[in-house]
Amino acid sequence: MATSIDPAERLLNLLIALVNTHGRMTKEQVRASVAGYADAPSDEAFERMFERDKDTLRDLGIPLVTVTDAGHGDDIGYRIDLDAYALPAIDLTAAELGVLTLAAQTWQDRTMRGDTARALTKLRAVGQGPGATDLVAGLAPRVRSGGAVFAPLLDAAQARQVVRLTYRAASTGEVRERRVEPWQLIARRGGWVLLGWDRDRGATRSFRLSRIEGSIRAVGEPGAFDAPSPEQVEQAMAAWREGPARVATLAVLPERAEATRVRAIETPPDAPDWSQDPVVGPLVVGRDVVHVAFRNAWELAEELVGYGDAVLVLDPPDVREHALQLLERAAALAPAPRVDDDVAVLEVERG
Repeated sequence: MATSIDPAERLLNLLIALVNTHGRMTKEQVRASVAGYADAPSDEAFERMFERDKDTLRDLGIPLVTVTDAGHGDDIGYRIDLDAYALPAIDLTAAELGVLTLAAQTWQDRTMRGDTARALTKLRAVGQGPGATDLVAGLAPRVRSGGAVFAPLLDAAQARQVVRLTYRAASTGEVRERRVEPWQLIARRGGWVLLGWDRDRGATRSFRLSRIEGSIRAVGEPGAFDAPSPEQVEQAMAAWREGPARVATLAVLPERAEATRVRAIETPPDAPDWSQDPVVGPLVVGRDVVHVAFRNAWELAEELVGYGDAVLVLDPPDVREHALQLLERAAALAPAPRVDDDVAVLEVERG
């Protein structure tokens, strides 16, 4: 029994055949010679299959041309317009290649890292000179990986398939399962965000991928919802618009928190001398006072608590409070350390 060919493979076979045909291919020639169309059980099934594949090629921007025989108007064939399909010669300046390099460095997720690296290698082969990387040194955006949930969410968004996910709210720490219609994945504030429709709450919502716990579970069939309107996407993105720039003051241990240090700005002229503060002064001894710009207090707090006691937040108070809340939640989730009975007795006797 012959093995059925996947629709994507059949579509690729059709594209290859039409690119390499001399003149044109009729439907009869396609059915007889392109792998995958022999699976059609009837003429009607073949017609539907072929029409669907033609529409898909055109939707992908591939210039599929219909060619009619001059002597027989009903003798129709197809080919790819090679002049329109071929990629024009690429001549990138060092600056242009540098910008592409900078953009590609955003994609550090393992699902896309290989593709961007291969694409850059090919572009550098036709670019001008080796200096492109130097032009953008130190400017690379820092976007944390979307982790294991990135690929299944991307697949679900493309398939318009509802998903179940377990989400931990940033402000309350509450963990709850959500049913979501995934719309888009966007990079915001150093991480990935899912925009979508929360079916349980009946409203647009955005979800930071780093706060999703466990795996993504697809629910129901693909095509379960329509693409969102521009107004719906705009509403979902509202929470992620950049607020006014602010400055945080941190006390950082030497040679620690390098990813934060590289964003340091000059000391503001009105910044206090923390070493002279009677309360804070002893805490900053042996530490570097670093000033960094930020726009979202919760996002900065999440970053800083990852450094543990290597970073102390001196100012502003809301970032410090958010960091303390996150640390308190983490401590509440951690199991109490096991104390050996003999050690406990010894400590009591010493007391």
